[in-house]
Amino acid sequence: MALENMENVEVFNSEGKGRGLRATKELWAGDVLFAEPSYSAVVFDSLTQGVCHNCFKKQLKLQRCGQCKFAHYCDRTCQKEGWAEHKSECSAIKKNGSVPNENIRLAARILWRIEKEGSALSEGRLTSLDDLENHLDDLGEDDMKELKVDVHNFLDFWPSNSRMFGVQYISHIFGLINCNGFTLSDQRGLQAVGVGIFPNLCLVNHNCWPNCTVILNNGKIELRAIGKISPGEELTVSYVDFLCLSQDRRKQLKLQYHFDCTCEHCTKGIKDDLMEAVKEEEGNKPSAEVVKEVITFSTDTLQKIEKSRSEGNYHEVVKYCRECLKRQEPVLAETNIHMLRVLSIASEVLSYLQSFHEASDYSNKMVQGYLKLYHPNNAQLGMATMRAGVTHWHAGLIEVAHGMICKAYAILMVTHGPTHPITKDLEAIRMQTEMELRMFQQNEYVYYSMREAALKNQPMKMMAEPGQEAIKNLFHKK
Repeated sequence: MALENMENVEVFNSEGKGRGLRATKELWAGDVLFAEPSYSAVVFDSLTQGVCHNCFKKQLKLQRCGQCKFAHYCDRTCQKEGWAEHKSECSAIKKNGSVPNENIRLAARILWRIEKEGSALSEGRLTSLDDLENHLDDLGEDDMKELKVDVHNFLDFWPSNSRMFGVQYISHIFGLINCNGFTLSDQRGLQAVGVGIFPNLCLVNHNCWPNCTVILNNGKIELRAIGKISPGEELTVSYVDFLCLSQDRRKQLKLQYHFDCTCEHCTKGIKDDLMEAVKEEEGNKPSAEVVKEVITFSTDTLQKIEKSRSEGNYHEVVKYCRECLKRQEPVLAETNIHMLRVLSIASEVLSYLQSFHEASDYSNKMVQGYLKLYHPNNAQLGMATMRAGVTHWHAGLIEVAHGMICKAYAILMVTHGPTHPITKDLEAIRMQTEMELRMFQQNEYVYYSMREAALKNQPMKMMAEPGQEAIKNLFHKK
């Protein structure tokens, strides 16, 4: 696959950040600055039998590689397309008798490609892997121990008939993966399924309130503008989810990416007041002691919720969410991140359990909070609004449902574009809800009668099970 639209960007030295990318012409929300196929990519260890190793689509039935019995593909077409990358891996797995972890598999694929093509710049590449930062000197003691174990296991896995690379260079590749491994999503962008290296994307610097977003679409990542960008303006993306206090985002960025964020939202703590907001009625606020008590309770309960969710005990998750929200609602404001986290889990799990009316109430509150916090063209906001709209639709609340779905569609047209599978799905839903809304406005009784009859004839399908690999951060750290 070829790189696309590279004439829209150029490399420059960004003050205080090193190399970066900037626009060469004026761009508008929804414009694709460039599209880039992965240099190399692998499926997560936990999903190797449920995701195609070539196109990264989730499928119920996949064909297994007849030789190594490890790689899985949609069909013969995907297997043939993926053979160039899998060939050496297949031989090594057969010879080794076992499959190494995803970091080692990705490092091996990268080095096999370097063995075949060399490390020099190819057409459309703005940087080589050799020139990217590995941040090995910034690793803590535990991370360095883990890297050394990976290097040791890599050397055991690496075939003796392949080109021998030095330990220092192998460590450099693992360092790149550690801080530049991009999270790959499934075909609809709903679940993280793998990790890959995209050299040009690695040049895009971070900002907590960026002017671009990154999406995987038809096998390539697309860097898309989410607002007007002037010629010469630096291009930025957010490496982490914005829905954290500025001090927590800075801490996460320092730990994972080894830099101090100096963006305006961090230095000025913009929107921190909303994320920590408490309820105020007639000028009266709850005491600091009460707020502290509720936040401590929320933190402890979220740990119980995550444990129950990981065990698939969804009725217990709902019980914890209800208890927590009962304590939060008199004290915390609708934009408080502790409340928003519980509302998000509650609405998702209740939708899965088909308690759509209760789920719709929680999802509506969640979206109202998100709208005050996120950038208006934030992909997370678009996806959350889409889920809330679908939940309202299932609950029969067609007016609110259609409004939310239209709002989500407008955001995803910018962040994902018209050709992305999730946007196409949403367009079909938008047309359906528009038709139902017209019917509802003409005669409510007829609408509900037809809806009830339709549900009896065709019971509502189970919503997707709440996923454990939600996509929150741009880059993946093992």
